[in-house]
Amino acid sequence: MPFAAQAEPVTTRITPDTITEKEAVAKVLAGNPGIAGMQSQADAMSHIPSQAGTLPDPVLSLNALNLPTDSFSTTQENMTQLQVALSQAIPFPGKLGLREQAAHYESDSARFDSNETRLTTVWEARSIWWNLFYLDRALDVVQRNQMLLRQFVKIAETKYKTGQGLQSDVLLAQVELSKLLDIEIRLEASRQGQSAQLNALMNRPVESSIKLPNQVNEQLPVIPDAGTLRTEAMHSRPLLASQRSRTDAAGSRIALAEKDYYPDFTLAGAYGSRSGVNPATGQSRTDLASIRLSITLPLYASGKQSAAVEQRKAEAAREQFRLTDQMRAVDAEISIALADYRASHNQAELFKTGIIPQASQTVSSMLASYQVNKVDFLNLVRAQITLYNYETQYWKALSSGWQAWARLEAATGKSLTGETDHE
Repeated sequence: MPFAAQAEPVTTRITPDTITEKEAVAKVLAGNPGIAGMQSQADAMSHIPSQAGTLPDPVLSLNALNLPTDSFSTTQENMTQLQVALSQAIPFPGKLGLREQAAHYESDSARFDSNETRLTTVWEARSIWWNLFYLDRALDVVQRNQMLLRQFVKIAETKYKTGQGLQSDVLLAQVELSKLLDIEIRLEASRQGQSAQLNALMNRPVESSIKLPNQVNEQLPVIPDAGTLRTEAMHSRPLLASQRSRTDAAGSRIALAEKDYYPDFTLAGAYGSRSGVNPATGQSRTDLASIRLSITLPLYASGKQSAAVEQRKAEAAREQFRLTDQMRAVDAEISIALADYRASHNQAELFKTGIIPQASQTVSSMLASYQVNKVDFLNLVRAQITLYNYETQYWKALSSGWQAWARLEAATGKSLTGETDHE
């Protein structure tokens, strides 16, 4: 099923210092130390397979054999020799390949872990960005309502002075204005905290100023199908791919442990140089050559190799259980994010097309009626506060919708629209 937004993004007013969602993501990917650290770990792991699949280094020995201790002369005894030897350990055929295979799976797992870190860090950055956008819109609504309540105060004062209103109306408007000032203070404090978090993710000083665009695409994408999302996640989520690689590595280690029932070998060759003359023949002593083949004997297989095989089988079962558990966890992530997205999608549409226009008309009508003494001032103030709450809830629903959408993309492991920028 294709995933696409229902409408093209609206034109965004952007100043040179404005940070869009796409730009925030780019800065996080370029500068976040957590992502860079995981990438370095993956790079380090990628160099292990060739090491694991290579023979052990050969051993060069320089020996002085059978030196007489009374003179330490190299010519006194027939068996005295200066020897150079080279030995090479050779694992049983197949062991090196299995070690390299297991290391490849571990390297793949590290690479997928790095991708998963990128995915979750980007989701966190997008979530914070949308929190900031909501707080900016909430502050705009608060400040606009402060201006309206100040107008209400002036109207109430004018009517009170002319004997057409009550002093309680003036006091009521002033109290509501003070409440909005308190809300503004709390919103500003919350914005500073969110701004510090986003700066930290972008690896910038936490006190750096962050300015967001005033407009974004308010048309949320169509609600996707849960089954399609789960299918995508099984193929695309790095978390699951990483665990599958660990499971495969555990399988390779079982085969490697079973190979330990077979012996390893050490092949060595030596050349000994002798000095002096052989008294029996009167000729120079002949140099000596040696060849040696050593074989390990797995005599204690029941307590060593068999135990190792059982250990590796238990580890493989553990990795398989972890994979099953993670698959269920990803399913739950998708279900929760989809439920949140569906609720926010429907709420945002309801507020924008139904509740807010009706509430706005109600306030305008009541204000006109109040000026001619047909509506109680308390009801007028309540209507305006209700409209303020609805407008704030709309921006919260819209931001929550885009946050849930970002969470869906993180849960499935891929973009559902082909883009990450929704401005």
